[in-house]
Amino acid sequence: MEIIQTTDAFKALIEDIKSTTDGYRDPLAFGICRVDLGQLNVDKTLQATYPLINWNENFGSAAIFVRALSELGINIDFTQSEVVCNINLDFLKSCLAAFTPFSDEAYGDAHKNIQVISSLYTQIINSGSLEGEFKVTFIFDDAPLESVEASYLKLYALSQAKVHLREINLNGAFGALPNVAWSNGSPIELDYLREFEIELKLANEYPHIDFVDKFPRFLQHIIPQDNTRILDTSKVRFGAQLAAGTTVMPGASYVNFNAGTTGPVMVEGRISSSAIVGAGSDVGGGASILGVLSGTDGNPISIGKNTLLGANSTCGIPLGDGCIIDAGIAILEGTKVGIYPKELVKIQEANKNLTMEGEVFKGKSLAGLHGLHFRQNSQTGEVTASRSTREIVLNTDLH
Repeated sequence: MEIIQTTDAFKALIEDIKSTTDGYRDPLAFGICRVDLGQLNVDKTLQATYPLINWNENFGSAAIFVRALSELGINIDFTQSEVVCNINLDFLKSCLAAFTPFSDEAYGDAHKNIQVISSLYTQIINSGSLEGEFKVTFIFDDAPLESVEASYLKLYALSQAKVHLREINLNGAFGALPNVAWSNGSPIELDYLREFEIELKLANEYPHIDFVDKFPRFLQHIIPQDNTRILDTSKVRFGAQLAAGTTVMPGASYVNFNAGTTGPVMVEGRISSSAIVGAGSDVGGGASILGVLSGTDGNPISIGKNTLLGANSTCGIPLGDGCIIDAGIAILEGTKVGIYPKELVKIQEANKNLTMEGEVFKGKSLAGLHGLHFRQNSQTGEVTASRSTREIVLNTDLH
């Protein structure tokens, strides 16, 4: 691309790219990533690290990337749901030429995509890079995933709260992501370790393996907000979403991908994939919120605001605001729950337009109601629900 001198010329270039590029359409998401390649399969991507992702935004930068690729002889097929392309120094030079009108902006004020291009250009000039080490990824449709690069782009979008939990298509991710050994944040092919196990161990070079999984850990890629605390890196999987003020304690806690919190939450139990916990709630030590593959008939569970799941309790139904499940109780869709008439009236008053009759209900019929307190009679074993009279309030100094 020729050097663009003015912002008006830049805008004209964007319009020209969009009008003259066959089949052009704006991407849903895009970004430049550094990839970790296989130790045996050197063309295989094991991990993709994005310094910046764009989600339904910054379409001008996307157009520049498309034109820079076309000058390398790479023409984007806009009918595909995702496209991944290698980039090189010539690609970066073309992008910098187009971004010239913005080059005088203070570095901290410059557009983040320009910072990515400029920083990568400087890095390559100073130290060089391996072929295929940097790629640009475009996602045009929210379709099942096909590549490692697109999978990571969507996981970033979740963990950076660019999208809401449970609102993007993650089908195909488990098939696209390789199962690898993770050592100090870097992925290692298991086949490589098997192939060179003898040599590595004799040379005392066998790596310390932290864990084996398809997903990295949240903190390997995400910088949490200042008032968010994660006391054990293994407790949050990449693709989880933690709202500001969330505290994840060590021990029996865990937050899976496509799951998380919408506000300050104390997490000492397990938040399974697809589960969402509302602000001010407390997931007690060892408590479990079931995922869609754990007995909820595929129904994802949301926990309302200011709700308490007691230690070692199990929640298999959605809960509204201000609910309590006492310690050690399992409330599942098929759990028989007794509600005495006086308590039923109070529960109906707390839930507008609710009409219920009877004294015994399945857990499924109580899903999403506010102000429920689940208890178990220590003598009879009967599980009952009453109107909760306690307000769950987190310690603001801790969150």
